[in-house]
Amino acid sequence: MNKSDEKDIIQRARKDPEAFGEIFDAYYDPIFGYVLKRVGNVHASQDIVAETFFKALDRLWQFRWRNVSIVSWLYRIAANEINQYFRRSKYTSRSLDALLEESGFDFQSDADVLEEILEQERELERSSTWEEVRGFIEDLPSKYQEVLALRYFEEKKLSEIAEILGKKEGTVKSLLSRAIARLRKECNEKGCHALQEEEDTQSRTSLLTKYVKSYEPK
Repeated sequence: MNKSDEKDIIQRARKDPEAFGEIFDAYYDPIFGYVLKRVGNVHASQDIVAETFFKALDRLWQFRWRNVSIVSWLYRIAANEINQYFRRSKYTSRSLDALLEESGFDFQSDADVLEEILEQERELERSSTWEEVRGFIEDLPSKYQEVLALRYFEEKKLSEIAEILGKKEGTVKSLLSRAIARLRKECNEKGCHALQEEEDTQSRTSLLTKYVKSYEPK
């Protein structure tokens, strides 16, 4: 979806919620993948993503077009919802079915959604390395979790992370530096084998391994 089309869809969606379905279809997968990697639980991720799109639709009037994709705004809402999830013993959200019913737009079939979710779950289960890494990241403060996940698992540029989190690039770079230092410390103290072993140079975990061993902000 190009920016011109996206801008037009957002303008229409402010008057007709059904138009928001095009935003939903375009960005559901990346937002769901991001949340699942942060939370590690499929059902909780479904709830968080549904709430993310609920709030995006409800607050669409607040969104200001600055020639930057709305997906950055969606990531920011999702990050806030994830933080609330970890802070609360019981997370309150609305269901995906309720989102579709109230908004009036259609999504892919229930079977497609279920298959996608199950495949995401199988992918996480297959990756014992990822589970170990995620466990160490979860022990860090949320501000560090956010930048690590966005940089190394969503593969976002510093400028994109800054836009998502509403921070300056220099601040993001500083957060990454401190996050890596904290993660390296945890790794050394508790023995994170996944980050200490050499891995396929194309893997995302290997990219994080490289920076844990020697971090130079770029």
